[in-house]
Parts: sequence; structure tokens; C-alpha cells
Amino acid sequence: MSVKRDFLSMPAPENYVAGLGRGATGFTTRSDLGPAREGPSEEQMKEMLAKRAAQLGQAAPSAYGAVDKKEEDEDEERFQDPDNEVGLFSTGLTFDAEDDEADRIYQEIDEKMDKRRRARREAREKKERDEYEKNNPKIQLQFADLKRALGSVSEDEWAALPEVGDMTGKAKRAREARMADRKSYAVPDSVIAAAHQQGQIETSISASDGDGTMTNFASIGAANKSALQVRLDAASKIPGTQSTVSGTSTSVDPRGYITALEKNQAAGVEAPVEDINRARVLLESAVKTNIHNGPGYVALCRLEELAGKVNTAKRVIARGCELCPKSIVCWEENIRINRDNVHNAKIIAATAIKQNPKAIKIWEAAIDLEQTMAARKKVTRQALDHNPQSVELWKSLINDTEDLENVRLLFAKAVDTVPLSEELWISYARVSEPDHAQQILNAARKAIPTSWAIWVQASRFQEQLGKVELLDRIMDRAAKALAKENAMPKREEWIHQAEVCEEEGAIATAGAIIKATVGWGLDEDDERKDVWLQDSTNSIARGRYHTARAILAHLVSNFPLSTTVWHAAADLEKRHGSPESLLPMLERAVNACPKSESLWLLYAREMWAADKPAEAREVLGRSFGQLQGNENLYTRAVDFEVDAGDYDQARRFLEMARETAATDRIFMKSAALERQLGNLDAALDLVNQGLQTWPGAWKLHAMKGQIYESMSRLKEAQEAYSIGTRASPKAPVVFILLARLQERQGAIVKARSSLDRGRQQNPKTPELLLEAVRLERRANNISAAQKLMAVALQECPTSGLLWAEKIMHLESRTQRKPRALEAIKKVENNAQLFVTVARLFWAERKLDKAHNWFTKAIVLDADYGDGWVWYYKFLEMHGTEEKKAEVVNKCVMSEPRHGEIWQSVAKDPKNARKPVEEMLKIAVAKAE
Repeated sequence: MSVKRDFLSMPAPENYVAGLGRGATGFTTRSDLGPAREGPSEEQMKEMLAKRAAQLGQAAPSAYGAVDKKEEDEDEERFQDPDNEVGLFSTGLTFDAEDDEADRIYQEIDEKMDKRRRARREAREKKERDEYEKNNPKIQLQFADLKRALGSVSEDEWAALPEVGDMTGKAKRAREARMADRKSYAVPDSVIAAAHQQGQIETSISASDGDGTMTNFASIGAANKSALQVRLDAASKIPGTQSTVSGTSTSVDPRGYITALEKNQAAGVEAPVEDINRARVLLESAVKTNIHNGPGYVALCRLEELAGKVNTAKRVIARGCELCPKSIVCWEENIRINRDNVHNAKIIAATAIKQNPKAIKIWEAAIDLEQTMAARKKVTRQALDHNPQSVELWKSLINDTEDLENVRLLFAKAVDTVPLSEELWISYARVSEPDHAQQILNAARKAIPTSWAIWVQASRFQEQLGKVELLDRIMDRAAKALAKENAMPKREEWIHQAEVCEEEGAIATAGAIIKATVGWGLDEDDERKDVWLQDSTNSIARGRYHTARAILAHLVSNFPLSTTVWHAAADLEKRHGSPESLLPMLERAVNACPKSESLWLLYAREMWAADKPAEAREVLGRSFGQLQGNENLYTRAVDFEVDAGDYDQARRFLEMARETAATDRIFMKSAALERQLGNLDAALDLVNQGLQTWPGAWKLHAMKGQIYESMSRLKEAQEAYSIGTRASPKAPVVFILLARLQERQGAIVKARSSLDRGRQQNPKTPELLLEAVRLERRANNISAAQKLMAVALQECPTSGLLWAEKIMHLESRTQRKPRALEAIKKVENNAQLFVTVARLFWAERKLDKAHNWFTKAIVLDADYGDGWVWYYKFLEMHGTEEKKAEVVNKCVMSEPRHGEIWQSVAKDPKNARKPVEEMLKIAVAKAE
């Protein structure tokens, strides 16, 4: 049985060429040379093409040349008569009448179609042409209006045209100037000798003082220190603050710069003569080029006055007034510079007024020239005859009038003449009687319905009369009326106006403005709470506490269940209010949010701070009813009783807490109380009870070891710390306490091993790395300490703790500042580093800079207690009593909790319950 092959496996036919049926041809490439087979001949291909065409019933293709035409056909085409052309080259001699009629009909149709589209086509073409001419105007069209205006130029104006500059020979003069610069001269021998000796190196030291050519290394060092100081201040720039120390800020204070300029001008600092001459040439050219340039004459006049040529200045400005009679600035300058002769100044003012009767500035200058009040009012009335709508002139006339009744009459005339001036209306109301003032404000409101200032003045007027209950209604009506007129200002502008009212003493009006407008433009789906909290924060930052209080009151009324809002309001009253306003607010807060632990704690603490212990205990009792089993409330109650000296009651509270809300913190608090009272055995028993329930509480292990140390039982203490490291391997403090105990016992190797175990359990922990460095440093192994510090900074390059240790204890005095700069660049805004830099400047007796850096540190982080400690120690040596008292008060308000020195004092049982001020002084004595 034969198996039929598939198509692709079949052999190709004889003389097969791929694509031959489509007219393709066979070809041979360079890679085919050699083993490639020879292609079919031309005769074979023609035969195959003819065979293929016969099968398809088509003529043979011409891939290899078309079939040759018959010789007789070629002869027929070659010898055809050219006069007897047919087809496309026909001459048309065979046209008849019907062809002519057809051509005529087609032509009429074309003309009709062209006529139908002609109007639209011409309009489109015209539009395109106009658009092109508009975008590409011709030169003659651009100056057509100027050419037409030349017809009105008089002969005098033609004659006054300035002459053009002499441009002939400009290139030649420039070339001659360049050639003059290239001239060379013979160099003296002394110059050649000096140049010869300049590169020589002096190997001997002269015994004389020198001639100033020796290198001054002291000045180079001072320059390096100055540059380093600038870089330090630039790196320590705190966002949102500005340095106040002169010479230490890289930014320029615009206000101070302008003030310095004004002081220089007021001091009569003269400009260089070269600058004056150069400016004179420029200004003279400006006025010659354009003789009708009034400001140019004013500038030239002031230049001559600055140069001390007052008479020349007067002539210049007189010439300017003559050529520019309509220039107000020229006349003003002419009057000012001639004030030394009042008579001449009055004549000039009269001439100016004749030329410019509507110029208010000239009238005001003329009024200032008068010496008596009657003369001033006379000139002012003349000015008002020419300018009755000028508010400035009415104000000047009213200010010069002393009689109150006449002032009111003038105001009545002024508002009748200028009814759209809200300033005149408001001033008129202020000088009028209360009953009449209300009518005036109503009339002003009708005359200017878009003025919000009139509504504010009406509210302030009612506040002055004591009708505070009407203010909310007035501002509500104001908001509706202004919204109806589409003249309602933005919410931010209303807040600013409220702050202005508060600054001027209208506190109730400020509150009414806030209540009526603080929600303008805000929908309920907007983040109104966050927006209003930010508004109150901004007002507090600007010192407008009543405005902020009004915003927070509105916020509380809209979000009464928000703990954040109540805390913000309480914080404002605590910092800028009084206990009389704070305690009622906290009462409202705990009633609105009875489940808020923070509000109950704050209320109890502020009640205790107000010297009301009974009320504070009552608040805590109420909080126990709302939040049963809350450990924070129990601890606060214990703190109150301890402060009051009632230790038995504190023990009872702690016992209740251990029964109802037992936590490791409660047991630690109980043990700490017994430890502070000296009952070490009871404290140890409480710690052991806590560890039975919470064996992983590292604070209990640490306290157990510390209690054993207090009892001089070092072996038990070491065992307690060792158990703590195994029970709480992620607590670095326990490893540090164990290592310090082993170091005190003389087992430095064990201490090093303990710290290494802690570092393995807690990699990249700055406290453990720092303790390892200090261990080597205390063992006088400085090289090992430096190596460990290098490793530590690689693991924790942004640790201010490590950088401070390196700068103060592992660097030479000359390298401390560069290291401080490097640290500040890597650790941005770190209070510990700022304190370190301040101590460096303190050591160099640069007290101003040290004070500045200490201030930066406490501003950056008020919770860092060591910053307060070093700052107070600095002030004890170089500060005043007032400054020290201020620092102590700020430290008490900040209540710092962190810092190595501060925590060592605050957590010492001997210092328990001591006030912040006393702990600060103890820490200062301990700081080294």
C-alpha cells in the first residue's frame, strides 16, 4: 500500500522556479556561488510561461520579453499618415452641429453653477484676504494714521524737532579706539626684575617684622572660621523662621535693607562725582531728545539738587514747567524746591493752577504753602469750586475746621456732593449724635448698597451704645444684603476685618462678623472643621485671640461631639485666657463628650491646678462612672493624692486599680510609689506580682534590678537584668542597665559582651551603639571608641545622639565645627545638635551666637529637657535675672520629658514630685 506524501514533502517539478507564475524571475546571490545549481535557460522559461498562459487561457506574459510584433504591423504604424489622426489625437475635423450644441449646453451649465457659488466663494476669499492683511499688514498701512497726523504739525513744532546724532565715521572711530587699546609701551626694568623675583621661594625667615608680603596664616584661619559659620547658619535654617543675628543669615531682609537705604539717604551720604556726572549726561540727553518729557526734568532737577546745585535745579524745573505746562509732577517739584521762598512758591502754584485747574495734587501743594488756618480754608474752598467731587479736598477742609457744628455741616455738604464715598459717610456718622448717626448710616447704606464697611460701622456703633444683642442681627442682614448685590467679600477678608475690629477694641463686633460670615462659601461636604481649625490657628499666630475664640465657638456649635475641637478651644483658653473661662468650657466639653478620656483628664488637671482639690476629686469620681476600669484615670487620681500628701488614699486607688483595671503599668505605678516612700520590700513584692502576670514587661524587670541596686544587692540586680534581657530582648534599656552594672563591678569584658548581645537583638539602635562607644571611652580606649563610632554612624547616619557624642568627645577642638556642619547637613533640624553647636560657640566665648543656637534648639523641640538645662546653665554665667526667669517660666509651661540629663533627674526617686523649676536647677548642677 503506497503512502501519499504531503504537499510540502513532495519534490519540486523539473525546472521549477518559485513565483514564476506571478512573473518573478530566478536569481543567484553571492552566497549561492559554488554549490548553487544553475537556473533554467531563457528558452526554457519562455516555454514554461507560454505553457502556463495556455492553461489559463491568457496571453503569454512579457517577463522575458513580449511576443514580437509582426513586422507588417510595425510597418503599418510607422508609415501611418499624420494628417489622418484618429482617437485621442483627433483634430476635430469631424465635429458637427450636434457637438456644438452639446458644448454650448455644458458651458451654460458651468456658468450657472459658477454663478450660484460665486457669492460664497467671493465672501470666503475676502475674509481670507482680510485675515491675511490683518496678520501681515503692510508698512504703509502701519504708519497711515501717523502720516495723516503730520498734517496738523505746525512750523514751530517742525523747527523744534531735535537733530539726529552724528553717525558718520562711527565705525572708523570705533576702529581707532580699538587700535589705541592695542598700543604697546616699553616696560621699565624694575617691573621685569619684580616679575623675575615673584616666583622665587624664600627659604629663610627674616628677623624683621616683614613688609606685608608674607603669608598670614592667622587671617586665613579667621576667614575659614567665618565661612564655616555662614555655612553652619545656612544648614541650620529652620523652615518658617528667620535668623535675627546680624551676619549669620544667608538671606536678605527686604525691610531692613530698605531701612538701611533710607538711613543712608537721611544721613546725607553723597553719591560719587563720577556717578553724578554720568547720570547728568544721560538725563540731559533724555530731555533734549524729548523736550516734553516731564518726569525727565524732575529727575534732572533732583540730580542737580543732590549735587548741591540748587539754583541749577530750579532753572531746570522751571524750564520743564515752561515746556510741559500740563505735567503735574513738574509743577509739584517746582513748588517743592522753591519752598525756601514761600512767595515765589505761591506764584508758581498760582501759575500751575491756571494751567491745570483740575489737578488735585497741585491744589494740595498750594494749600500746604499757606501759613494760617483761614488762608488754608480759603484756598481749599477755591479748590472745591473747581473740583467738587474730590474726597481729599473735602477731608482737608474738614480737618482745618475746629468747630464741631461746622464740621457736621461740611460733612452734610460733602456726602451730598460725593454720595459714593463711604469714608465720608462713616466719618460723618462718627461726629454726629447717636440718633442722627443711625439715620446717617441708613442713608449711607441706601446710597452705597455694595459697601460692607458701612455695615461694620453700624455694628460697631451699636456696640458703643451697649446694644450687643443687636450685633448678630445686623451682621446677618449685612450678609444677606451684600449677597443680594453680588458684593459679598470672601471669607478670608471678613476674618481680616474681624481682626481689625479686635485690634481697635470692637471685640463684640469681631465676634458677630465671625459668626455671620465664617461659613460663607463652604458647603457641608467641605472639610469645614479642618478649615475653621486652621483659621483659628492663623488668628492665634497673629495675636488675635478674640477672633480665634469666636471661630472656635462657632466650630463648637457646629461640631459639639468632636474631641479635637474641644481640645483646641481649651488650649486657647489655657494659654491666652483665664481659669474662669477655661473651667466652664471644660465642663461643657465633658458633658458633650462623656466618653473622652483626654477631656476628663484635662478637666481634672486644670481643676487641680486652679487650687480646687475637692472639685478635682469630684471630676475624677464622675469620670470613673463614665469610663470604668480606665487605668489613666486611676493614675491621675494617684498623682493628685500624692501631690496632696495623702499616700494612704493613693494606695487605695492603686489597690482598686489592680483589682478592676490590672495592667503592668498599674503594678509599676504601685511599685514606684512604694519605692519613692522608701518601702523597698513592698515595691519589690509588687514588681514580682506584676512579673508573674506580665513576664515580658521590660519596665518591671528594669525596676526590679534598680530596687536591688538600691538595696546594695548587686548579684540579685544583675540576675534581674539578665532575666529581663532574655524575657524582653527588644528592650535596649535593660541591656544598657546590665552593662553599666557589670562595668561598675569591674567586669568590662562582660559589659562589652552584654552590649554586643543587645546590638544583635536590636540592630541599628543608637542608644546601644552610644553606650558601647562610651564604655570604650570610659576605659580610656579611644581608638576602639572611634572605630565603634564610625561603625555606629554607618548604621545610624541620622542619629543626633551619636553625632553629638562624636563632636564633643571624639574630635579635636579644631575639627568640631566642621563635624558639626557635616552632622547638621545629614540630620536636619535636630535639637540635640543645635545644643552641641551652641556649646561650641560658648566655649569660644561667642556669646551672641551661642544664645542664638540655644534659642533655636528650644524653639525646635521644647520637649527636649537637656536644651533647657544647657541654656539655663549658659544664662547663669552670661545672662540677666529677667532672662533666667523667662526661661524658667517657659520651661515650666513646656513640661519637658526627654533628654539624657533631664530623665536621669526626673526619674530619680529622690526627685519625685518636685516641681519643674527645682528639677531644672538640679539638672543644671549635674550637667557637665
